[in-house]
Amino acid sequence: MPARTPTDATDRNAIGARVERAAEALLHGHGLTTVAANARYRDGELDLVMRDGAMLVFVEVRHRRSNGHGGGAASVDAAKRRRLVRAAQRFLLEHPQLAELPCRFDVVDASGDPGAPRLDWLRDAFRADEV
Repeated sequence: MPARTPTDATDRNAIGARVERAAEALLHGHGLTTVAANARYRDGELDLVMRDGAMLVFVEVRHRRSNGHGGGAASVDAAKRRRLVRAAQRFLLEHPQLAELPCRFDVVDASGDPGAPRLDWLRDAFRADEV
């Protein structure tokens, strides 16, 4: 397998950003509002942090061109879930005004063409106390 070049990483970042915007638009269409996007911490990154009424929602967006190696949701394994929970804890430490809200973790499984991905929203995909 050839080594990845900086252009490959840039392309992957652009694809990821495009898919995340599509996922955000889907969730906006269901009444969620954006609190933050791409919140990066040493422990991990939160793709989207949103409000669903009184609920704070941490959203992981995963894209796969095909399901040959499992869909995007299948790639949110136990280690990834632990990183997401730690990142969410850091986010709440930085935003104490949100810390008392009930929270959930959702996954948006995106597949196919990044310009027009098929999106499958998995509400409450996992719980912090399960990791």
